[in-house]
Amino acid sequence: MDMLTRIQQALNKELTLAHRPSAPPRLLAAMRHAVFPGGARIRPQLCLAVARACGEDAPALTDAAAVAIELLHCASLVHDDMPCFDDADTRRGKPTVHKVFGEPLALLAGDALIILAYETLARTGVQHPQRLAALLMTLCEGTGAPDGIVAGQAWECESRVDLGQYQRAKTGALFVASTCAGAQAAGADPSGWRGLGECLGEAYQVADDIRDVMLQADQLGKPAGQDAHHHRPSAAADLGLLGAMAYFRRLMQAAIDSVPECPARSAMRHLVLQESERLIPQSACDRVEREHQAAHLARPSVVTCIAGPA
Repeated sequence: MDMLTRIQQALNKELTLAHRPSAPPRLLAAMRHAVFPGGARIRPQLCLAVARACGEDAPALTDAAAVAIELLHCASLVHDDMPCFDDADTRRGKPTVHKVFGEPLALLAGDALIILAYETLARTGVQHPQRLAALLMTLCEGTGAPDGIVAGQAWECESRVDLGQYQRAKTGALFVASTCAGAQAAGADPSGWRGLGECLGEAYQVADDIRDVMLQADQLGKPAGQDAHHHRPSAAADLGLLGAMAYFRRLMQAAIDSVPECPARSAMRHLVLQESERLIPQSACDRVEREHQAAHLARPSVVTCIAGPA
């Protein structure tokens, strides 16, 4: 079974378990709307890939960790799309949860997904008590304050923001949780995998900043130009499009280099390369560089300006 199919089945299983007669039907529908059909599922895929690289011996626990991470990510998107933040009409090419179910249910659906994430991990983790506590702490650190995705969202409410700190919290923290949880689910030391999560997380946020500038809403599956509209920190704004692309490439190379020695090192590095090309194709980088060079050559020189007619 490929990783994406495995993740989809595990997610469906947990949401089906939550579908009980005593639960409000529209809340359950809102939760499912937030999770399916889903995006690339890169965070849970990363969790599974690291677990396999560490000699996975408890696949049910790996599935639970991967599902918990994806549910936390989906919850953050539900809240991020609400009128108090981005006020987005679409997400993953379909109407956002609050547009379909209203703001109160969107808020509650996001909350319920957070609880379901920890419930999923706790239910399976009781079979592996020696690994459960560390996994729970990893998820907490990746989600809450001071440096998790909630903190990353909160930095948007501050008057002064450090771009790196913002990116590490908003996006990087859950990537770190993904790599570390994959190792922990397999009973391995997560420290060697932390660097991969850090590099990938920052790279994904930089890629998101670039795509927000370059692509249209129908290509993104969500509104474009949101960083500028909401005056959010952005690598594209700080470094320029060409500078942000160069930074993205450096981060992805650092991610490749950070994969620790293991039997699956070559496969892991290939996975990172594939993601790099999917996010920001090399052809797009080349095109922007050509446009930049053409604009530079077309710019009149100082001598020409001085020598021109008054």
